[in-house]
Amino acid sequence: MSDPASTATPAAPATAPVKPAGTLLLVDDEPSVLSALRRLYRTQGYKIEQATSAADALALMRAQPIDLVISDMRMPEMDGAAFLEAVRDRHPGTVRILLTGYADIQSTVAAINRGEIHRYIAKPWDDQAMLLVVSDALKRRDLELQNEQLQALTQTQNAELRDLTHTLESRVLERTSELAQTNTLLEEANEEVRKQFTLAVTVFSGLIEMRQDGIAGHARRVGDLAQRMALHLKLAERAQQEIELAALLHDIGKIGFADAMLVKPVSRYGPDELARYHRHPLDGESALMALDKLHGVALIVRQHHERFDGRGFPDGLSGQDISLGARIVAVASDYDGLTSGNLAEHTYTPDLARQAISEGRGSHYDPAVAAVLFNVLDEIAAEAIADVEVAVADLQPRMVLSVDLLTSRGAILLPKGYAFQPKVIQQVKDFAERENLQVVLRILCKSIKAALPVSTPAAKAAA
Repeated sequence: MSDPASTATPAAPATAPVKPAGTLLLVDDEPSVLSALRRLYRTQGYKIEQATSAADALALMRAQPIDLVISDMRMPEMDGAAFLEAVRDRHPGTVRILLTGYADIQSTVAAINRGEIHRYIAKPWDDQAMLLVVSDALKRRDLELQNEQLQALTQTQNAELRDLTHTLESRVLERTSELAQTNTLLEEANEEVRKQFTLAVTVFSGLIEMRQDGIAGHARRVGDLAQRMALHLKLAERAQQEIELAALLHDIGKIGFADAMLVKPVSRYGPDELARYHRHPLDGESALMALDKLHGVALIVRQHHERFDGRGFPDGLSGQDISLGARIVAVASDYDGLTSGNLAEHTYTPDLARQAISEGRGSHYDPAVAAVLFNVLDEIAAEAIADVEVAVADLQPRMVLSVDLLTSRGAILLPKGYAFQPKVIQQVKDFAERENLQVVLRILCKSIKAALPVSTPAAKAAA
């Protein structure tokens, strides 16, 4: 006997179920018509449902989805036009086809208008045409469904894109605001560092001047004049800063002078002293060259004794070959030197000093720069008229110094532009009491109006 296993027929491979091409609902009160339609479409892979009345068809459609319905026009109780209208209202996605005879043309028009049927087919029909109508209708329906899905997807994606764009815009605005705040803080910090550095330089230059009687505050006054002149000339901010620092440090090369040289004006120097004096711009440059950020300042210090006609020192430069900063510091320093008495044997009045500067235009000084100095001096004179003298006892917070507050030896206690705070006011009062001094300060008029009651003497003077 043979082994049954050896003669067994191999099992056929499993096949995936074929998805129906669509579900059709055939509606007609004549069984013969339903039978003919069922035979025609079953061979095409469609799932077939049928009903002999409109009511049965609507009940069946409530129970299951139908892709396409073919309805006869003439049916009892509810004709095809009314039935397809109900299908449109309840199942708008179902394709609607009407079977009609030539005698039903008016009803067909009504069905087209009311039921919005996709096609109507006249009896008797051609099988191939009938198959093509259903196939095309379902393909069109699938395309419409895909289009609707794509539109819905597009709308969803557009909404998501709008939300994402809004979120990104919000984040950009938020980040921009954060960066703006950070930049503002950095600018404020940099400005504070610059002010503190300038103040440190000012204090240092004041310490140098303490060795030399009669020139207390010279560097600070020259710095103020030079800074104002640079501002009048609308120079870049960096250039203004370099000029101000150079003005504060222009005499740094004198730090090695003997005491005998520091107590007399330049006009009384002997040959050896004059030779030493001519070297001090080079010594000042050398002292600053170790600091990378002060190379521009060092150049101005080196050149501030050059003359416009080329007869200055140490390099004999002339005209535009002398840096603008050096030309500014030169005229500012000489004006203050004349009015303070450390440049000549006699102290010049402001008017005589202006006359001397004017006579030196084109020889000692750049004529255009000298003109700017005179404009600045006029501006300072106008501001001084508006200043008010305030006793230490009347000091109030927010009052602003209009000139430097100096010790008797010329060291700066507080710089011009300082806005008083309660703690510092008390320190100034303690200092005046300790030194038994009658300290009177010059205060900006506009700051007095904001700080003092109108009944005080200083406020009345400011008014």
